[in-house]
Amino acid sequence: MSVEEVEKRIEALLPRAAGLDACIKFDLKGEGVFLVDATEDPVTLSREDESADCTITIKSKDLLKMMNGKLDPMLAFSIGKLKVRGDMGLAMKLTKLFD
Repeated sequence: MSVEEVEKRIEALLPRAAGLDACIKFDLKGEGVFLVDATEDPVTLSREDESADCTITIKSKDLLKMMNGKLDPMLAFSIGKLKVRGDMGLAMKLTKLFD
């Protein structure tokens, strides 16, 4: 599992993020950062480490498991595999992107 694979999966989900009107950062614990900017249409993805409304900190392998339906986001949060900084309500909306 690679950061490039994570990037491809996030890119595929960008249209589903339209309407969130927020910036979401995925911090992959030293493997890189992805910033999803859903404040405008079309939603964009970059590797910029800028401020965001919500920052999700998670290992790339665990993020891929979540995207593949193999790891429940709430379970990942409760056991410490996923950390959230910022808008918790926005983080809850993100779980719908992975359905």
